[in-house]
Amino acid sequence: MVSREREYTIDDVWQLECQPMNMAEKYYLIDGELCTKMAPNHVHGSIASEIARLMGNHVVERELGRVTIEVGYHPAGDRRTVLLPDVAFESWARAARTPLPTYAPYMPDLAVEVVSASQTLAQTRRKAAVYLRHGTLIVWLIDPERNTAESWTSADDGAARSESIDLDGELGGGAALPGFRLPLRRLFSL
Repeated sequence: MVSREREYTIDDVWQLECQPMNMAEKYYLIDGELCTKMAPNHVHGSIASEIARLMGNHVVERELGRVTIEVGYHPAGDRRTVLLPDVAFESWARAARTPLPTYAPYMPDLAVEVVSASQTLAQTRRKAAVYLRHGTLIVWLIDPERNTAESWTSADDGAARSESIDLDGELGGGAALPGFRLPLRRLFSL
């Protein structure tokens, strides 16, 4: 669901989420446009938790940073954008050393969005472009309906580019998460 009745800020989203009647709702903003994120279904949640587990093991073993689940991130200085990646990795170079009681005022190094029944692939790709525009190095879009994924990065000229990965392929952490590899079959055989 999207609301275009006015331009929203992260302060508005924080207030909405803190109201008792909205405690089950999750909101995100793209350039002041308020969007509602539906609760994930079982497939969505299983895939996101498996990614977080595998990524977390890699990150902890190498002391690289922190893996988060559905944390709000906003670009520094931008009060009109806040995104809630299903899973994210933030390196120690970027992350706050202790978790914050607010949205993180930076974007993650790597963001993962699992395409849900309530969102189109086009809407999810829009989020990928926003992450990249604000400094995220890699965005993975996981599509459980098609058993595929897309890995989004910024080209040297700043343009967003994507690579499609089929069931027999794997996602790589690239410069954001060196050495991390995730075979798609592992996700889609849960």
